Order: sequence, then C-alpha cells, then structure tokens
Amino acid sequence: MLSTGPVTAGRCSPPPSLLFRSPPKRVGLPSLAPFDPDRFARRGRHNRLRIGNFITFSGSPGIWGPAATNSALLAVSEINRRGGILGREIELSFYDSGGPVEEVVACARDALEFDDIDVVMGSHISAVRLALRRLTRGRIPYVYTPVYEGGERTPGVMAIGETPHSQTRPAIHWLAENKGAKRWYLIGSDYVWPWQSHRSTKTYITEAGGHVVGEEFVPVGEDDHEAHLARIRAASPDVVLISLIGTDSITFNRAFGESGLAATTLRLAGAVDETVLLGIGADNTENLYSASGYFNCIGSRANDDFLGGYTAMFGVEAPPVGSVGQSNYEGLRFLKAAAERAGSLSLHPLAAAGRNMVYSGPRGDVTLRHGRASMAMHLAAADGLDFRIIRTF
Repeated sequence: MLSTGPVTAGRCSPPPSLLFRSPPKRVGLPSLAPFDPDRFARRGRHNRLRIGNFITFSGSPGIWGPAATNSALLAVSEINRRGGILGREIELSFYDSGGPVEEVVACARDALEFDDIDVVMGSHISAVRLALRRLTRGRIPYVYTPVYEGGERTPGVMAIGETPHSQTRPAIHWLAENKGAKRWYLIGSDYVWPWQSHRSTKTYITEAGGHVVGEEFVPVGEDDHEAHLARIRAASPDVVLISLIGTDSITFNRAFGESGLAATTLRLAGAVDETVLLGIGADNTENLYSASGYFNCIGSRANDDFLGGYTAMFGVEAPPVGSVGQSNYEGLRFLKAAAERAGSLSLHPLAAAGRNMVYSGPRGDVTLRHGRASMAMHLAAADGLDFRIIRTF
C-alpha cells in the first residue's frame, strides 16, 4: 500500500470516506480580505503545502467523485515519496463542489480564511469555476483540471483540460469523412460548458459540410428523456452530439439505446469516459463515440505505470478511472512541474510558468501555450464496457 501523506477534510466537507454530505447553508458571510503578499514565504517554513481539492461528490457530476479522489491521492503519494513540491510535503483537503454554487463559494471562502490552504484545485462544472475564480483572483493559485469550454484567462487560474477546438473539431471532421455524417442534433446540460461548447461545435460542423437539425439544453438532474428522444427521432439526425453531464448522460444514453435509436444513429460525446460508460451498460453503447485526451486503454509506459499504481493502491475493484477522474492526477503533476519551472509556489511566478510549459503524465506530453493546453486527442468507439481507440489526432 502506498503512503499518501496527510489527508484532511475541509471544515465544510466530509472526510474522504466516500460518505459525503453537502456543505452547510450560510448567509451574510463577510468579504475575504486581500492576502498578505509575503504569506507564502512565511508559510514555507513549516514544510507543508496545503492543497484544497474541490471535487464533486454529489449531484449529477458526483459519479466522478470516487475516481477523482483516488487519482488525487495516488498523485500525492507519488509526489510526497519523492520529496514533495519544492521540498514541501502535500497536505490534501477535500471539499464537495456538488451543491448550489453559492454554498460552494461559501465553503471555499471558509477554506481560504480558516483552513489556510495554499492552492485551490478543482474538478467540477464550469459554473462553479466561474464563481470560484472571483474569490481566488489575485489571491491564490487555482488549478482547474477537467474538460471545459476553453477561454479561461483569469489571472492565477490554470486550466489544463480538453477544449472544443482540439477535442470536438477533429472528431466531427472524422465522422463526416468516414461515416458520411451531415445532419447533427446537439443536446447538452443547461449550463456554461454546453452553451459555450455548442457555439464552437456549430462552426466545426459547418466546416465539415454538415448542418444542425436541432439543439436543446436539459436541466441538470433531468432523468426523463422521452420528450428529448421524440424530438431527436423526428429530426432524423446522422449524429447526436451529447454534452450532458454525469448521471444525466447515463440516463439519456440508456434511454437512447433502449429506444432503438442506437442502431441507426451515431452518438458523439465529450464527457463520456469509462466511469460513465459503466453506468450506461454494454447493451446501450452501440454506435457511441467519445473524444478525449485520456482513455485508460492508451498504450504507453506512463499510462501503464499510472494504472499499475492505481490498482496497487486501491485494488482491482476500484472505481474505473477515466478522463475526468484522471485529470486530478494530471493537475498535481502539472502543479509540480510548474512550481519547479518557476522555482516558487507564489501566485505570480507560478501562474506565469504555468502559462507556457510542457509537462508529462499518463496523457503523454501536455503543452501549455498562452494558458491553452494541448495534448494528443483520441477518438474512441465504445466496445461493451470498454473503449477502443480508432484514431489519434
């Protein structure tokens, strides 16, 4: 068993026992005072780097919580065994980011004020990121790890996930060229990632000679998809592009398969990884494609080492790790590389180093240029409860 080093629970979140509860409701919290510019220099004397990891354990995206927790703990274990980051052992605290946004912000405000965290990390929906960045801006580094809509430029926020230009665009062109896909129906959860991603997606569909025959946004938490499937059937698309989140994607794809549409209509998803695929079930994955910077079937020494460490630490029956969960491992690898490049964990030099650099992990080399991450992107077809990579871009 690998040693993870110190792991704590934030004051407004439960311990990492996978028995989670939402943060308490708070009202009338005072604004947080600006941070002391010498704070990191003084804190560095105690040899601990306190990272607050805001992972979603509840609500529709909560399905990724267990794999995200495991991935973060594995990275902490590996980094601490090698001396930590700039000689400071990581102390990791978990906070649930799955409740109402205002409650998550209240939790984060408490974490910065009372838990004295040095770095914020996040694997949560973009609506939470937009709120948290107003709190962290100019105060504390914030590493945002999962797939997102792109365009994050807030000072101190470092986003390392897949974005539509590199993730969705090549997949759309491949389906047009190889499957004759011209008619597209877009369905997504009703929040910022699908809204912004669909804007870009429409451009890529036009580039590939196709057109959109329908689009809709579904309230987060919706699990009755009969009306959505009726509209899709009536529109008769070649491909349904799915930007639904977590368990919403599971219930939709199950219903899609059970309706018989899967036999005649392709599906392309941007947030269906191995975790979600397991929930959908093998009987409902016909003609389902996913585009991502990470699948656990990637054949490389780095990924073999990651998966070997994951299994050794958590067992063969651990939650399957896919792109969203694994991004928490990537986030800590990125933070270590950026800190070593900067020679500092202070906000401004760290953020400057993180904007233009290359680091390596299970995804291979990830390059950041002007704050935009690029990596090898894979198009995979669902094969039962596994993915089979059919093209790497």
